[in-house]
This record gives sequence, C-alpha cells and structure tokens, in this order.
Amino acid sequence: MHSDRRPRLTPAIADVRRAVRTALASLPSTSGSEPLVLVALSGGPDSLALAAATAFEASKAGLRAGAVIVNHNLQDGSADVAAAAAQKARDLGLDPVDIRSVLVGDAGGPESAARDARYAALAEAAAEHGAIRVLLGHTLDDQAETVLLGLARGSGAGSLKGMAVDTGQYLRPLLAVPRTTTVQCCEDSGIVPWNDPHNLDTSYTRVRVRQTVLPLLESELGPGIRDALVRTADQAREDAEALDHFAEEIAEDLAEISEAGISLPVRALAANPAALRQRLIRLAVASEFHVSLSRTHTLEIARLVTDWRGQGPIDVPGVRVERRENLLHFSAHSEERDAV
Repeated sequence: MHSDRRPRLTPAIADVRRAVRTALASLPSTSGSEPLVLVALSGGPDSLALAAATAFEASKAGLRAGAVIVNHNLQDGSADVAAAAAQKARDLGLDPVDIRSVLVGDAGGPESAARDARYAALAEAAAEHGAIRVLLGHTLDDQAETVLLGLARGSGAGSLKGMAVDTGQYLRPLLAVPRTTTVQCCEDSGIVPWNDPHNLDTSYTRVRVRQTVLPLLESELGPGIRDALVRTADQAREDAEALDHFAEEIAEDLAEISEAGISLPVRALAANPAALRQRLIRLAVASEFHVSLSRTHTLEIARLVTDWRGQGPIDVPGVRVERRENLLHFSAHSEERDAV
C-alpha cells in the first residue's frame, strides 16, 4: 500500500513555514530565471526545520533552494555529520547541496574563530552559486542570548539590537520562532536532527548563557525573559536605525572633504545630542578611512568637542584627529608617515 510521506500539518510545522514564507516574500523581486537561496545547514533542529520549510515554500515564492553545509573539522566524525546533513538536504529536494570544509584558527577565541571561518565559507558558497541570500537558522532563543551577551559585555546599542532579519546577504526567517518550535517541527516532520555536543560544552560562553543564566533569570524573575530581551532588541534596532539615518543626513550637510582628509564643524557637533555626535564621528571615520572606531576611541575624540582645553592631536588606529580652530579634522595616520 502506498503511504503519503508528506508530514501532517501541525502547529509547529505551520509556524516555521509561515515564518519562512514571510521572510521569502520580503525579498526583492527579480526578472528572468528563479533566483537561488541557500540554507546554511548544520543538521541541528533549527537549521533542519528551516531547510524543510524552505524546501516547501521556495518554489511558491519563485525561488530555487539549495543548502550549504560547513564542516568545521573540530570533532571526530565531523565529515560524517556533514555528509548526513547533506543527504537530508537532498532528501528534502534542495539543490544544489554544497559541503565546505574549513580550518578554524584561534584568533579571538574558539567561538569567534569558528564563526569567522563559517561565515567566510558561507559567503564563498553564495558567491560561487550566485545565491541572493544565505538563510540562517537563528531562533528567538538565539536572539535573546545575543542581546544578553551584549548587555553583559557593555557593547552598546550595536549588540543590544541583536541580529537583523535581513542584512542583504543573510536572511534569518526564524528570529521570532522559539527553539522549542523548531525541535517540535523536526519531530512532527519525522526528521531526526543531529545534536551538536558543543551545544552542551559549558566552556563556551553562549552555552553557559543558554543552560544556566537564562534559566536562572526565568526562575528568579518569572517566565518571559527571552521574549522581553527580543522586544528590547527590536526597539533598540528601531532607535539605532533612526539615529543612523539622522546622522547620515546631518553628515551630508556638515562634512568638508579634501585631499588631506575630512572635517566636521565643532559648533555643530557640540549642538547635537551625544548619541548623534558620536555617530557623526564614527561615520566620518568609517566613510573616509574604512575604520570602525571603538566606543573608547569615539569618546576620546568627542572630548575635543565637549572638553576642549587646547589638547593636541589624538591618534587612533589608522586615523589622526585634531581640533583646528572651529573644525575637527580627521586625516590618515600611520607609523610610516610619522617616520618620514
């Protein structure tokens, strides 16, 4: 007797499909052949639920869907895990299916190094296959963990706003979907996910946040902490985007660009609130010298505006900043130039 292999539509499957459908519908329309999206697939429940939903929804959105699997080579049998994930992707109907093997360095610690290697591999795969987006399986829980880590590190609004749904290169359809839903989606779909042992390794900061810190907060403060952190991220992102927009508009009017660098009028900087003033400083440096200033360096430069006592030039990585009468002047700075 023939049996229908399609899973019965359950609330968890419906929630994941709806999230993917909404995200794919937000992509800009293109003419000609169906554009390709690639699912970043680890074989875990989040990315596997995303892959299953994308396989179901992509053609309805006029898209082709494939998968890219990154083998970090950090565990025994990692090649077998990658091969198993690739086979699950093929079984779902995803095409192409690409396995990328990477070597993870040690810069910035194990978590950061693995992330850098993974994103480099994803970007290379997207470029080679001509994919318009790489879909990532980050969930509401991941967003909450990211915000909490940002708060703990004092990283400011940049981290507090969490991860964006669409960066122009990466798309995160499941940021409003809890992890329990992706796990249930796999179970309801009859798909057996791989559980990464690293997700239980408390030497990783994010694992400690997931296993200890967030459960403790919910135990002591009541349920809903994850949702509250995600709401905070949404609000912070809205505020940050508005301030960035205002800073860009103001910078167009204020900035004086020359061969020697870029200048901003001190009086205008002083007249703006601190959040805009510091954005204008960071924007000037980023746009002219492609340098991302830390908060410490930004505040040090801002003191030339708000606490001026005749200080000399300030050197930050790649840039020299000095106050010349009523202008804050930014110029390229290097040890080689000073040695001349």
